Parts: sequence; C-alpha cells; structure tokens
Amino acid sequence: MPSRRSSAAERRAATLPRRWRALLARQDCLDLVAGVDEAGRGPLAGPVVAAAVILDELQPIAGLADSKRLGPVTRERLFDEIRAKALACCIAEASVDEIDRLNILNATLLAMQRAVQGLRLLPRRVLVDGNRTPALAMPAQAVVKGDATVAAISAASILAKVHRDRLCLALDAAHPQYGFAVHKGYPTPEHLAALRAHGASPVHRRSFAPVRAVCGGPLLALAGGDGATT
Repeated sequence: MPSRRSSAAERRAATLPRRWRALLARQDCLDLVAGVDEAGRGPLAGPVVAAAVILDELQPIAGLADSKRLGPVTRERLFDEIRAKALACCIAEASVDEIDRLNILNATLLAMQRAVQGLRLLPRRVLVDGNRTPALAMPAQAVVKGDATVAAISAASILAKVHRDRLCLALDAAHPQYGFAVHKGYPTPEHLAALRAHGASPVHRRSFAPVRAVCGGPLLALAGGDGATT
C-alpha cells in the first residue's frame, strides 16, 4: 500500500498541467540547457544575485541581450516575459555575511549553485557567463561574454539584474542616507561620500576595501581574491 506521503505527492503531480507532467517525466531524456549569470559582484553592499534559466524553444523571446545593454523599462518587460515563457527559472542569492566569510568569488559561485539547484526541471548541461563555473551535479561550461551571445544566459542576466535592482530600492527605503536607489551600491563618489559621512550600514560588505577603510577593521583572510578588486 502506498504511503500517505507518496499519495500526497502523486495528488500534487496530478494537479499539474499535462504538458508539465510530460516534461517532468521526460526531463532526464531531454537536452535541457540552463543559462546562468549573476548581478552584484562589484557593489559595496547587498547580496550577490544569480539566476538560472531554461528557455522554451517553442516560445521564443525577442530582444534578449546582455542586461547591461538594455534600459530599465526593457529589462522589466523582459523580466516578466522570461518568467512567463521559460520552461524553468530560479533566482538565488548569497548574503552579505556569506560574501564577507567566503569572498565575493566564492559567494557568487554559491549563488549560482543555488539558482541551478532551485530549477524545477533538471538541466542536462549548464552554460555560465564568465570564466568560472560552480560545482554542479551536471556538466557546466563557462562562456566568456555569454550574456551577449547565449540566449539563456542573456535571460539569466536580465532576471538577476532586475531582481538586484529591486533589492536596492528596498535597501534605499531602509537606509535612505546612502542613495542605493541611484548607484545600486556601486562605489560612486556619492556613495563613498555617504560612507564617510554615515559609516557603514549593516548591509555593507565589510570585506571590501572602501567599506573596510571606513570601519577601520582588519583585512579578512579571503581565498580567491578580495572584493575590492571586483
């Protein structure tokens, strides 16, 4: 006799649309490719964000490109379209504490790993923007400038960028003296001046040199690079 837990899982699966039930049953046989990108390595505050996207070739999305080359209105529109049309997508973060403990590179790879693991479909391959890949259960390939050349990576870059920009609006509401809504945490002259005037907030990355200088703390032992050079 099936367990009560198994029966509940079967009932939940039965409520999925027929197309999704078929995809879930066949995902190990399909050549599903996930694109992965991040946003927020360079800023002095807030989490680093990563996104993973498996596009649906039957529902193409026009206008996908590197998120940095798109305007805010276009990014917001594409964010909604990607979420609506992609076979699977996931946005994940690594916190400020994780950035300070692990360093920004390892925290970014951790966020990427979380994004892939959060996909509701299991990809056969993963394409990652840049020159490093996170540790994953499936083959992963780094693609330099992939956000401009691989549609799934472009989609991931848009999701990550829009999500992090929205986080910066929330940070601005909580800490209006720093101007996060304008500079998004990057070390602009205005942001550095606010740091000198107000000190570091709880959301600032204390392992990054400009923040560390304000806090007067020691250099943390970071393997794999210091956030100050990112």
